[in-house]
Amino acid sequence: MILDIDQPFHSLEEIKGILSHDTHIHLGEKAKERINKCRNYLDNRMKSQKEPIYGITTGFGSLCNVSIDKEQLSQLQKNLVMSHACSLGNEVPEEIIKLMLAFKIKSLSYGYSGVRLETVERLADFFNAGVYPIVYDQGSLGASGDLAPLANMCLPLLGLGEVRYKGEKYTGEKICKKMGWKPLQLASKEGLALLNGTQFMLSFAIYNIIKAEKLSALADKIAAISIDAFDGRIEPFTMGVHAIRPHRGQMETATVIYDYLKGSEIIARHKEHVQDPYSFRCVPQVHGASKDAIKHIEEIFVTEMNSATDNPTILPDEDNIVSAGNFHGQPLAINSDFLAIAVAELGSISERRTYQLIAGKRGLPSFLVAKPGLNSGFMIPQYAQASIVSQNKMLCMPNCVDTIDSSQGQEDHVSMGANAVTKCYRVINNVEKILAIELFNAAQALEFRRPLKSSPVLEEFVSEYRKYVNFIDVDEVMYSKINETVKFLQGVNL
Repeated sequence: MILDIDQPFHSLEEIKGILSHDTHIHLGEKAKERINKCRNYLDNRMKSQKEPIYGITTGFGSLCNVSIDKEQLSQLQKNLVMSHACSLGNEVPEEIIKLMLAFKIKSLSYGYSGVRLETVERLADFFNAGVYPIVYDQGSLGASGDLAPLANMCLPLLGLGEVRYKGEKYTGEKICKKMGWKPLQLASKEGLALLNGTQFMLSFAIYNIIKAEKLSALADKIAAISIDAFDGRIEPFTMGVHAIRPHRGQMETATVIYDYLKGSEIIARHKEHVQDPYSFRCVPQVHGASKDAIKHIEEIFVTEMNSATDNPTILPDEDNIVSAGNFHGQPLAINSDFLAIAVAELGSISERRTYQLIAGKRGLPSFLVAKPGLNSGFMIPQYAQASIVSQNKMLCMPNCVDTIDSSQGQEDHVSMGANAVTKCYRVINNVEKILAIELFNAAQALEFRRPLKSSPVLEEFVSEYRKYVNFIDVDEVMYSKINETVKFLQGVNL
């Protein structure tokens, strides 16, 4: 797959392509022209301008008033990358590193950053060769760009730091020798351009929103199985109800659930109960609200994918170099906190449905197993689910409302967007486990409705799931069943 960097990203589908295919980045002639034009402008401006230019002829942050000799400008940029490489914690997954490289190349290609073409091409070399710098998930304040993680990402360009290549770890020096790359000698402004920007936050955010969309769709399908297994009613999903409260996500969810249940012998039979608990009856309202949130957040993230986010901003056509704030991660921070909440709610209502399924109601055996007492059955999977739901509630405390002074007060309001996106990543992975446990329970409960069948589409889904996880007749080791259910969901294409 060829990724033409000249073209804007229109949707998440293009990003899914980057993640799922062997992708080659192509720097088109227009991008090359923009990059060279901006660099030439900067070089000429530096020759003619006597006043200091932030980050180019000065120090950084609160050291912005310290002038740097022309002979030391390259060393200044190298020092910046080395000293700022302070990311810590867990290694960032390779698929997210892949996005970081792609988004950094994209941002630099607009021609507002002042980097040399060879620097952008070297980033593309790393991407195209599948050489992924080792970056860690802690250390960014999400305001002066993602300084620490982006510094770690860019160290190998200089023959420093570490990378992974075909599953093996290499030093930056060794990978450059192996690939025949001469380590870069950074020119003025280049280190700052590489480190300023939101690419760490953005890459996690995009990965999160892609997974959130899938989990939202899976939540609908699993909820439909639970509704049938619980002997629920179809009426709450009829369109007349939702036409008088026409939130888009609510209406979409009701339609999806109604369609999933079409043809079910269970849903069609006479019901003794007048209404269902909220966790079944209010699926359109709860799942729908999350859908609307996800759709809104996606628009924000797509805009960010097509933006230049470093500082200073170089505007050749306006003959201007502006020290501004496009590196500030507030749009990503606020919306990643919002996304965490939206997805966490899918998990919260999922756990409630599971609780109802194991409660011994509506003809289902206690804990969904024969001879309850001798067998504990599905008692403890719900405990595990509840524990994860509780952890998500703690994690959903917003990060974007926090700020800590940095750089001696020069950077006095930061977004904490990096913490927001990595927190959201944890929440989303947690919800995947929560939904897996609901499916584990719902498929089990459905067997107690035999010989009645659910709808053809749901029976087919459960049948595929049974290739991974068997019906539980008497107590078995359960954690492996849950892990297999997670694997099943990860492989589902919707």
